[in-house]
Amino acid sequence: MQLTLVCENVHSLDTAASQIINTFSGHRIFALYGEMGAGKTTFIKAFCRKLNVKDIVNSPTFAIVNEYLNPKGESVYHFDFYRLKKESEAIDIGYEEYIYSGNYCFMEWPEKISNLLPEGFVRIRIEADEETDIRTIYCSD
Repeated sequence: MQLTLVCENVHSLDTAASQIINTFSGHRIFALYGEMGAGKTTFIKAFCRKLNVKDIVNSPTFAIVNEYLNPKGESVYHFDFYRLKKESEAIDIGYEEYIYSGNYCFMEWPEKISNLLPEGFVRIRIEADEETDIRTIYCSD
């Protein structure tokens, strides 16, 4: 399945996050690709709002993974693999336990662990137009 969305401003990210969650309703693993500054963390914040996360959402650049809870006590995991030097570092933090938990997982810089990505994840590529701030989001499973 494929989906392309155009977000003209940061406010339209919530609608885009809802569309993606609904379109890929059977999926729990979302890998976000994009250049530095494309808006990956900002988009994950929109996903978390859609999933009713009340915690403060910010990039786990140094922690590698943040866990957020929704009002039902269900975990939502947010990974940032930017600082990894090798894939084994993801295994060392217990990556597989998070990924195979059945909970929502959102990953920034998944290309750093490309050999560890599970089957059935949703690939989200964000392209930013620097002149207009418009984001084009390409999704596929």
